[in-house]
Amino acid sequence: MPDVPAPAATIWVVDDDRSVRFVLTTALRDAGYTVEGFDSAAAALDASARQPLPDLLFTDVRMPGDDGLVLLEKLKAAHPQLPVIVMSAYTDVASTAGAFRGGAHEFLSKPFDLDDAVELARRALPEPEARVETPRAPAEGGQAPQLIGDTPAMRALFRAIGRLAQAPLSVLINGETGTGKELVANALHRESPRARGPFVALNTAAIPAELLESELFGHEAGAFTGAARRHIGRFEQAHGGTLFLDEIGDMPLPLQTRLLRVLAEGEFFRVGGRELIHVDVRVVAATHQDLEALVEQGRFRADLLHRLDMVRLWLPPLRERLDDVARLAATFLAGASRRLDMPPKRLSSAAVHALRQHDWPGNVRELENVCWRLAALAVADTISADDVHAALARGGRARAGGTAAAPAQWDQALAQWARQRLAEGASGLHAEVRERMEAVLLEAALAATDGHRGDAAARLGLGRNTVTRKLGAGRRR
Repeated sequence: MPDVPAPAATIWVVDDDRSVRFVLTTALRDAGYTVEGFDSAAAALDASARQPLPDLLFTDVRMPGDDGLVLLEKLKAAHPQLPVIVMSAYTDVASTAGAFRGGAHEFLSKPFDLDDAVELARRALPEPEARVETPRAPAEGGQAPQLIGDTPAMRALFRAIGRLAQAPLSVLINGETGTGKELVANALHRESPRARGPFVALNTAAIPAELLESELFGHEAGAFTGAARRHIGRFEQAHGGTLFLDEIGDMPLPLQTRLLRVLAEGEFFRVGGRELIHVDVRVVAATHQDLEALVEQGRFRADLLHRLDMVRLWLPPLRERLDDVARLAATFLAGASRRLDMPPKRLSSAAVHALRQHDWPGNVRELENVCWRLAALAVADTISADDVHAALARGGRARAGGTAAAPAQWDQALAQWARQRLAEGASGLHAEVRERMEAVLLEAALAATDGHRGDAAARLGLGRNTVTRKLGAGRRR
């Protein structure tokens, strides 16, 4: 056990859960600290008016009356140097960011290891970290958190976002395609002092190289053929806010040089312009590539990597956090049902098991697409394992792998099926095949257009009312 400062430091534990309060105060006393417990924020505030404040305070977030964040705010307003460790079983971006924004020293997720809590207290006590509060209005619209997860990797990510949101640092996000890198960038912006400013996103791999410079920095009228008027680039659009540059590893080398100057100096010229433009922008970059390897190959500037990589966040692939699959799928299903104007569906335990058995090469984005297919095509209100297997197969991502069948292959399969059914004496095959074919086409078109019926109808060459009628018929069946 590490040496305890003498005289013994004083710690307060505020938690309405008597069992948590007891075990934590006991562990801290065993470590040699003087500990006092309180069952509410009001009790702790009353004590603070009658006796000296402790050297360290632990507080739960959700309690009757004032919650832990209110207690944190009131104590920090009068005693900004007091280190406060916030505890909660509800670890998400909003709560962690709220805690760090209010000046918390650390965020401790419940359930926690007592030895970890004691070690955290030891680290917090010698030199309490001074924090500057940044007043900020809540994010517009009171939106629910978009990042979802309860696994240790996601909890660690939420804590990192909560802490980094307050720091004016460039952040580099690493993660496979479909893991949610833009959601992380958006959360960093939403929980930061820049939240009132714009959040501008650009996928550098989606813009042709010859147009990317103009897209980033803008251009003046007449700067090149077709430039009939001045164009304001993404950096100017993001002034006062955050610019998210996705797939930064695909940026051409000449543009990397220009980007490095903007990051270093906060200024640039529009294409064809002579006016020096000054911007205040926080840059968050993301990639699925190994940038260090690209540096070694001469495809990415080492100095730009160092400038972007002030802090790096890593997003775990979905296969490494399968415990989050059920919650993610339920959220996506509910959203898809609302967008499709269809009755809500729920997953059976067998369906959840089937989802967990998939290796998810497309990560969370693939899971969301599968949920759209399930919402559109599953007949019953309760989704079965067979529904999941069918949805995965339709998406061309069945666990066994494989590619979409060529037309000749499915023609042959259809012919074989028809011969077998006719040999069995079945009738009405034309209606059965047409119904199934329409369902498959509708599902594919809705998935390709994110559930927009008008766009799906246009892609299929049908009227919107026709698509709506066919979807309604599918629900009645």
